[in-house]
Amino acid sequence: MFTGSIVALVTPMDNKGIVDSVSLKRLIDYHVDSGTKAIVSAGTTGECATLTENEHINVVLHTLELADNRIPVIAGTGSNATAKAIALTHCFENTGVIGCLTITPYYNKPTQEGLYQHFKKIAESTALPQILYNVPARTGCDLLPSTIARLAKIKNIVAIKEATGNLSRVKQIQQQVHNKNFILLSGHDATSLDFMKLGGKGIISVTANLAAYEMAKLCALVAQGNFAQAEHLNQYLMPLYNNLFIEANPIPVKWACKVLGLLTTDMLRLPMTPLSKTARPIVESALKNVGLL
Repeated sequence: MFTGSIVALVTPMDNKGIVDSVSLKRLIDYHVDSGTKAIVSAGTTGECATLTENEHINVVLHTLELADNRIPVIAGTGSNATAKAIALTHCFENTGVIGCLTITPYYNKPTQEGLYQHFKKIAESTALPQILYNVPARTGCDLLPSTIARLAKIKNIVAIKEATGNLSRVKQIQQQVHNKNFILLSGHDATSLDFMKLGGKGIISVTANLAAYEMAKLCALVAQGNFAQAEHLNQYLMPLYNNLFIEANPIPVKWACKVLGLLTTDMLRLPMTPLSKTARPIVESALKNVGLL
């Protein structure tokens, strides 16, 4: 269920900052046609931090409606307050969402015990499958392999999106987690191929927003054991991996999606601002290098 190329979907907005349903439908259709395995709706790439609670819920539900059972939808449900994360999770029970992606609590900088209790409390409050999300560069805290191992014993904690970019983490997690069904997903595009070679089952990807077919093919090649072709495709995509993070995500990817006609605007919610004029030629060059533009 949680394998292959999963897109961390951007949230399209019009010039007034209102969620753009037309562009959202276009994006979903694009991912269905391109072989993307699932959509993460209203995650960090989807600007969940600047959506109101009602908007957050409505974006996920509208994504479900437009997906129309053609592609599975995972809801972003993270918060730095455990009670808020639980309340948000409960909003998606019995909706058709196949699981929740829950980021480590940001800014608070909890201890490992605090992280364990946070995720345990959320998981025990719902039957929905839970995907842990570790991205210390964005949150200020790091979910360590020993804590992941404790959490993997909880029945509905089924996977982790590991976005440190530190490939040694894969082996560390594998050595400490004894649940063979626990799924490792890369959250770092540039190292995703090596992550999967080490035993990861897929990626939750920013790049997939605009190279959906290529990311789906990369994951399929790895699953087939065709590492030579996967390596070739990965090197081809490397300029995109590198330059989509030239400014904070999702600034560059939204601009690129607009350039490719997937979005009507590259509008973001403050304090995020559109891609700078100096960065635009760099992202445009990367799009040309991989044949997308």
